[in-house]
Amino acid sequence: MHRFWDAGIRGPDFVWAATGPALEAYSRHPVVFREASASGQREMMPVAEFLREVRRLVVDFAVGRVLKAEGADEEQRIGLDDITTYYVLHRDSFGLVEAPIGACILYAMSCGLSDADLVDRFEILSRTGGKAAAEELSEEETDAPEEEEGADIESEGTGSKVRLRRWDQRKRKTLGLDGVGGRPVPMIDRVHRLMQLWKAGDITKVNAFLDQFGLARDPLFSQLIQALIELARLDSKGDEVPMLESISNHLRSRTGISTPTQALLL
Repeated sequence: MHRFWDAGIRGPDFVWAATGPALEAYSRHPVVFREASASGQREMMPVAEFLREVRRLVVDFAVGRVLKAEGADEEQRIGLDDITTYYVLHRDSFGLVEAPIGACILYAMSCGLSDADLVDRFEILSRTGGKAAAEELSEEETDAPEEEEGADIESEGTGSKVRLRRWDQRKRKTLGLDGVGGRPVPMIDRVHRLMQLWKAGDITKVNAFLDQFGLARDPLFSQLIQALIELARLDSKGDEVPMLESISNHLRSRTGISTPTQALLL
């Protein structure tokens, strides 16, 4: 993986590049076992499960590079949840523009997800093409919040391409508060809810949210914010970068819980 990364291989090609060497290593042995359980019993690991593990190692490696996580060279698992891992990979490879569904399915599979779940359950992706694209364009041109909140921009897309939803297009009322289907709350949901609170301009609600979930003292959350700033500089227009920078500065001020009497919100 180090060799492929240093050679400039990125995106879905980076995931595919690791498949060949992994299969070569797997095929050297007549049988491959999972790590022994607590009882000492070993079970065979089928090739499909082996490849899932390989893909996950690869995407964790790539996300570690995007987050510039300390120790990422030695420790591949950096603690991000599956949905946030997918978001970072997609944003790094495709930004906020349309992306081919095939590559996104590969990323989703590598994170233990499906493209359908990312669209319908987790509100990360929207399908584009056909009427869906026209509705999204109309929404951006009118910039009408009441229309945006009720729009279902992915429901009539062709499905051949998808794009990430912007932070202000994620309208689930419990976003960042509760997970979907009993899953833990994805860290990207926390970020997007924080951005929505910041945009609304109520510093009391911002601080309450940070304190409720201990986000100001979470180094991984701060790393994610910084990575999103760098990614947004490449593909974002509008106030996303200055907003994230202001949030990052506010997080640093909150590590000592020195609450300012006033804060300038965007």
